[in-house]
Amino acid sequence: MDSARAIENLLYRYAELIDAGDLDGVAALFEHGSVMGQHGPAAVRELYAATTRIHEPAGTPLTHHVVTNPIVEVDESAGTAGCRSRFTVLQATDALPLQPVAAGRYVDTFTRVDGRWWFASRTMHLDLTGDLSQHLLL
Repeated sequence: MDSARAIENLLYRYAELIDAGDLDGVAALFEHGSVMGQHGPAAVRELYAATTRIHEPAGTPLTHHVVTNPIVEVDESAGTAGCRSRFTVLQATDALPLQPVAAGRYVDTFTRVDGRWWFASRTMHLDLTGDLSQHLLL
């Protein structure tokens, strides 16, 4: 698999894990990185646990993250890469009919460690918001 495809798969894996409510899995993607300034798996997990509403009994945020338009730029010799992409978050709960609740941009960097690509950093830009009351704890 080429580097750009491996990086795209990381984008999609993140969406899959957050929608599954697997905060440990999300945090593991940042073994060598940070999210919004929180570095390493423990800090990243704490960030998501403090901000993401997990609905019971499902054990998930009842969301569907859609990642689109990835623009991946790889520097193979340095083992680094960058990517800009878009996200849309859909949600449906007992209190909220199916609707988009957020849309924005991810600005990511990546590093290759022992031949495997990892997130180095993720910055999220929330451009459009709907009813986030069922999604975030903020």
